[in-house]
Amino acid sequence: MDPIISVRGLSKTYASGHQALKDVNLDIRRGEIFALLGPNGAGKTTLIGIICGLVRASSGQVVADGHDIQRDYRAARTKIGLVPQELSTDAFEKVWDTVKFSRGLFGKAPDDAHLEKVLKDLSLWDKKDAKIMALSGGMKRRVMIAKALSHEPTILFLDEPTAGVDVELRRDMWEMVRRLREAGVTVILTTHYIEEAEEMADRIGVISRGELIVVEDKDVLMRKLGKKQLTLHLQEPLAAVPPGLADYQLELAAEGTELVYTFDAQAERTGIAELIKRLTEQGVDFRDLRTQESSLEEIFVSLVRSRA
Repeated sequence: MDPIISVRGLSKTYASGHQALKDVNLDIRRGEIFALLGPNGAGKTTLIGIICGLVRASSGQVVADGHDIQRDYRAARTKIGLVPQELSTDAFEKVWDTVKFSRGLFGKAPDDAHLEKVLKDLSLWDKKDAKIMALSGGMKRRVMIAKALSHEPTILFLDEPTAGVDVELRRDMWEMVRRLREAGVTVILTTHYIEEAEEMADRIGVISRGELIVVEDKDVLMRKLGKKQLTLHLQEPLAAVPPGLADYQLELAAEGTELVYTFDAQAERTGIAELIKRLTEQGVDFRDLRTQESSLEEIFVSLVRSRA
């Protein structure tokens, strides 16, 4: 299947001389949830801005749902909905009026039934006649999402969509994102809540200093770059790791009462079975064990530090 977004050789240097993007190549699959992660100033917002036609690239090409973002701007932009990080709505406008106006901006025929569905999906229907200035920050962000969905885009960009949103509203938003994906909408999000990307995304892209340093299926990324740790709680404290176990690079912790084995997530489980067999042969008894593995946040931090 052809990608719904194709980015080739994309670079952006601002007038100040700052190079925000460096030869970025990226394909986003139709119908996926793609999470773009990176520290502040990494180039996330610039990349989104270029794909959405709001920022002009210094070089490169972007095709959105079959339309070149520069040569066929109007058609490409109609395919895209954008929820920016900053709230920007007319405070004196009513919710219904601003969403209806947004649909008209894209040349779409009036469709009150669609707008009603969008507002109901976002729990905004009972606020449709309220002025935006009277809404909470979380509800204002929902209005921004409603505006982005008003013209029925096939691609939706969410730039830090849950910033300043309480836990309940955040959960509602992610339920909505799942429904959109099920309806065939491709969702690209940036977030500082990495646990959300870990839960929601199909694929992860990490950008650092304007370079896309990794793009991978989430599960594959966790397996490739994650670490697993086995901690054995010993029956008796050890003063040192037995020489017969030296090739496992074990570490003693908790004043010798714990033996810690760290291994690649890709390592076969038979390695653990062999370790336990060797422990028995060395006369090391344990009363309990536990395992844990790297989170996406730990993988993200290690990737960014490796490029620092």
